[in-house]
Amino acid sequence: MTLAQRAMERLQAWPDLMAGPASCGTGKALRSVRDEIVHFHSSRDVDLHLTRRAIQRIHADLAGSSAIHLLPGSGWATIHLDCEADVDLLLSLVSIALKAHQTPPADDDGPRPAGCNFRRVTVLPRDAVAGG
Repeated sequence: MTLAQRAMERLQAWPDLMAGPASCGTGKALRSVRDEIVHFHSSRDVDLHLTRRAIQRIHADLAGSSAIHLLPGSGWATIHLDCEADVDLLLSLVSIALKAHQTPPADDDGPRPAGCNFRRVTVLPRDAVAGG
């Protein structure tokens, strides 16, 4: 079982999340009543809809992780699952995302992003980054 499959299996047990196809057309999604929260695009790459406001609030913590990739202006974070610690990180961030989606976006959040970061983020394995 891949890391993404393990993460999805654990998250599907959460009562606030429902499974379905990802709106971007690639992979599976978990959604709350209000919004899509997680897109599982491959065996290791996951997009998480944290919201721009939540990303701004915890940006320093997110930027410190080699597993997380952010795009300016996006409310989505791409997480590359290389180990069990990354799965645990994803589960913690999903909890933050669910809380962030309980509050409707403020008018000053600007226009909603077009979608997740799929095909807009290139994730290199950590070994390639560390060795290069």
